[in-house]
Amino acid sequence: MPANRIHLIRHGEVHNPGGVLYGRLPHFHLTESGHKMALLAAEELKNRGAKLSAVYCSPLLRTRESAERIQDVFGLDPLTDQRLIEPHNIFEGRKLSAKAIALRPHLLFHLRNPVQPSWGESFVSIVARMMEAIEDIDAKTREGEVALVTHQLPIWMVHRHLAGARLAHDPRKRRCALSSITTIERNKSGDWVEVDYVEPARELVVTDRGAV
Repeated sequence: MPANRIHLIRHGEVHNPGGVLYGRLPHFHLTESGHKMALLAAEELKNRGAKLSAVYCSPLLRTRESAERIQDVFGLDPLTDQRLIEPHNIFEGRKLSAKAIALRPHLLFHLRNPVQPSWGESFVSIVARMMEAIEDIDAKTREGEVALVTHQLPIWMVHRHLAGARLAHDPRKRRCALSSITTIERNKSGDWVEVDYVEPARELVVTDRGAV
């Protein structure tokens, strides 16, 4: 019997004093608050009676550290899946602001098509690899529930895909807070549907910047 529920968990707060878009850049680790947030997400699953049988994470440091807090609570060794990674982005390592673009007008070229988007991995590609990972992980899990620790945009793309919404969107309106848990499961027709969304770390005062 495959997994009956999959929890898509965003990583906790990242140490990013420069306020840059960190994308796939290495060495961006969790802050102390970020570790607390990740632990709150793990404890939320435990308190809800989640019967986790596996934990997967993207290869980036911030998600690996977040997955380790789930390991602390459930005793499961996190497995890495490349398909859960943050999308690549031409603006990695930069502050993306009107002032920054005014100083480097050539960057405007990369903003020419927000529907695709032209500055990085396409929304269609993100959905394809995320759903492939979900299907594969579901198929190889004999029973119980699975936690996938990943990033804001991949989670939001799965949400919009399952909701039948247009993939192009306003990044400022994403509902995917740090250490939030978006839960999906199969319905009677065998289709994936979103069944829950919670923000266990809502009360912590943190900085959420740098996401692609």
